Amino acid sequence: MQSPASDYLIAPLAGDRRLTRSVSGTDHTGAAIETAVVEERPLTIYLNRQEIVTAMTIGDYPEYLALGFLRNQGMLGDDETVTGVDYDEELETVVVRTASETTYEEKLQKKTRTSGCAVGTVFGDMMEGLEAVTLPPAPVRTSWLYALAARINTTPSLYLEAGAIHGTVLCQGDRPLVYMEDVGRHNAVDKIAGWMFREGVSPDDKILYTTGRLTSEMVIKTALMGIPVLASRSGFTAWGVEIARQVGLTCIGRMRGKRFVCLAGEERLIRDIDPDAVPEEDRKSRRKSAE
Repeated sequence: MQSPASDYLIAPLAGDRRLTRSVSGTDHTGAAIETAVVEERPLTIYLNRQEIVTAMTIGDYPEYLALGFLRNQGMLGDDETVTGVDYDEELETVVVRTASETTYEEKLQKKTRTSGCAVGTVFGDMMEGLEAVTLPPAPVRTSWLYALAARINTTPSLYLEAGAIHGTVLCQGDRPLVYMEDVGRHNAVDKIAGWMFREGVSPDDKILYTTGRLTSEMVIKTALMGIPVLASRSGFTAWGVEIARQVGLTCIGRMRGKRFVCLAGEERLIRDIDPDAVPEEDRKSRRKSAE
């Protein structure tokens, strides 16, 4: 039984015809088929008068994506006052305006950020700013993890409709709050960051769930957002685990049914449910693994 989208503050836009396209083809038997594929569009982000980057995205929530990207790149600080976020659908641009002028000409060279999974931060030292990060030692109940996985993996989504897409979900306890999808997992995280910034949401008691790999970039973004727990259906990289341990981030991966692996922050896990009491995933849920 699918989890209703009404459970979320923001749910995936499953069924939105603007985000997918029907394409003709043939299957393994040679039979003619029609299948849905995800759209991919460029979005150019400006900070005041400075062009920052062109991202490839599915096109939903462009304002959140722009704000979150600038936040996660360290270009929009806590003390910055945003006076406007203007999206032009025809020109495929978002302009974020601030009360004070910001210039990045010396540091920034114009680049295109593709949707590829291996592409991460656009410029600068990935580790910049981590030395100032202090994450709260937030406890994590294993009952929350099992409940979140069951609800998220059965929520109607673009992934279940068309595949070729990543999902990231902001959670609190056992409740998923905001579910964002995009062709690149970093875009999905940036949309979450943009929503949190605009709504003034505290990260201290939150969990970030992703369908993507727990790489160094994902760990760094989560830590810089101030979120103390990162969980995924997928696996880890060694550097991602090392950084998570350095900054005190609880890092949980390979979440499938009753199984998971915790490689950082084990001391913060509260094992309050017997894994044998947790049902295995059904076949439909198993489809929702990272691509």
